[in-house]
Amino acid sequence: MKINIINRSQHTLPHYETEASAGMDLRANLTESITLKPLERTIVKTGLFIELPIGFEAQVRPRSGLAAKKGITVLNAPGTIDADYRGEIGVILVNLSNEDFVIENGERVAQLVIAKHERAQWVEVEELSETARGAGGFGSTGVK
Repeated sequence: MKINIINRSQHTLPHYETEASAGMDLRANLTESITLKPLERTIVKTGLFIELPIGFEAQVRPRSGLAAKKGITVLNAPGTIDADYRGEIGVILVNLSNEDFVIENGERVAQLVIAKHERAQWVEVEELSETARGAGGFGSTGVK
């Protein structure tokens, strides 16, 4: 699949690190570093602008290494970039650790996954079909 992209950053285009990778790393495009204090959030710009085909979205997801090692994650994970959005890709990061975290220019801050999606049409009905689960939710499956 080919996707139009404008790269106004100082960095190479996002790319797959391995043949089986689902996501591509997004890098911070900064003129100066950002210090993210515990429980603080910020939007990190990437310098990237994309044009997705209709029927696809780009999902901004946390990087597992940053989350596990530093407590840094994407606040609205996964963030969705719609096919009609033409603005700069920004990543909403939050520091869930007890220590300051410094974001440097070029830091890999998130990953981007391109995903196909469907559009739903609602059909109003008076009742839904029965299932074994029924209305049980929030941890109800597998409970004995």
